[in-house]
Amino acid sequence: MPAKLRVPTHLQASTDVGGPARVEWLAALPDRVEELTGRWGLELGDPFEPGGNCSWVAPGLDRDGREVVLKVAWPHTEASHEAEGLAALGGEGAVDVYGFEHLPPARPRGGSDGGTEAIAMLLERCRPGTELRDRPEAEQHVVITDLLRLVWAVDLPPDHPFRPLSVMADDWVGRAEERLAADPGRLDGGLAREGLALFGELSRAGPGDVLLFTDLHAGNVLSSGRRPWLLIDPKPYVGDRHYDVLQHLLNCNESLQADPIGLLTEVADLAGLDAGRVRQWLFARCVQESLGDGPPWPGLDVVLRRLGGP
Repeated sequence: MPAKLRVPTHLQASTDVGGPARVEWLAALPDRVEELTGRWGLELGDPFEPGGNCSWVAPGLDRDGREVVLKVAWPHTEASHEAEGLAALGGEGAVDVYGFEHLPPARPRGGSDGGTEAIAMLLERCRPGTELRDRPEAEQHVVITDLLRLVWAVDLPPDHPFRPLSVMADDWVGRAEERLAADPGRLDGGLAREGLALFGELSRAGPGDVLLFTDLHAGNVLSSGRRPWLLIDPKPYVGDRHYDVLQHLLNCNESLQADPIGLLTEVADLAGLDAGRVRQWLFARCVQESLGDGPPWPGLDVVLRRLGGP
């Protein structure tokens, strides 16, 4: 990278993700940031450290002196509608989005436009911007379930761009089945089949489907002067609202291992959800996580035993 563009720690450390296209994206990043800075009239500071694995994010001022954040994201599939998700929320419980663009490659690849090379977003800056994960877990439960209710209340138009949850679930189940076939000893076969089948079944479209955040945990909630807490980094899909508490539950590591039923029941009650269905979802997601990338989290087998299946 040219010295004029500082690349945060996590983004530098994840250069092996995404293959040649990711390498191209990183190489084009300095020019992209310079182009966006000029077009949107920005004065930028250094990017946030340690940053994320899939985006370059820096604070700054726009031409009117408004505090903003510029985010240039690698367009991975789960987050492909992040900007549209924020726009749908309209600043209600989430950072406001002042503008966004899906940027095509600077040069055509293989005779075509090659799709989206980057997603650029100009966002509201949160002050003081501390993460909810610094607060006690009981407070996290309340804040996260309150924010989820705002997400679920969004009235989506018929022509919305968001994919059904089943698209993500089918992809994850397919990859989990491949890993199980390659390493049959990784998880009990009967348990794996039961959990993956349930994961697919629960994700099917239904009459009560809503806009989902899908990746809501305490690290994606920041303190703000406009509202006490604001959401960032949605990975929006449309589906069963019971799914949306799972990432938070999985991030409550100690409580999840000690008493998964008590934890999910507390969070389900706060969110106005059916604890039995959240339990089914959590069982299925723990099976899928056990067959995910890299070594499985050691605590998942404890959680699966204590959930006792669906």
